[in-house]
Amino acid sequence: MREIRVIGDPVLRTPAEPVADFDRELRRLIDEMFDAMYAAQGVGLAGPQIGVSRRLFVYDCSGRKGHVINPVLTIDDVEEVLDEEGCLSVPGKATGKPLYAPTPRAAGASVTGFDRLGRPVKLKARGLLARCFQHETDHLDGTLYVDRLPKPEARKILLQTP
Repeated sequence: MREIRVIGDPVLRTPAEPVADFDRELRRLIDEMFDAMYAAQGVGLAGPQIGVSRRLFVYDCSGRKGHVINPVLTIDDVEEVLDEEGCLSVPGKATGKPLYAPTPRAAGASVTGFDRLGRPVKLKARGLLARCFQHETDHLDGTLYVDRLPKPEARKILLQTP
């Protein structure tokens, strides 16, 4: 089982490299990412969160499950929604569970990219799934949800991490 990296690990702050090879190793990695995400009871997981600096993520939320390789995010709805957000890579030192904070995100988003066989995909979402796409794409750019919080809120979360 792949270990989920936590805040402080440099891989989480480094922009991920594009995936070039759509091979058996990539398909195995995607399966391992789903296993790690489910074991941690998450709804999304990006490559850097398991120490793999590659542009891909998996998700299972809002009744939709899948993966996107080399995603390109497009904001479809500029309306900003403030809702609770957490991250498997930002656990509380007391509980080991994700720490949550009201985080601003666009109400709607689309993502284009490729599936495990190199076929093009285009997904459109609103609500939690749109939030998930934005959150996971942020990971691929070296950004954590705490970076989107007002400084006092971010500081409060960071004081609770290991």
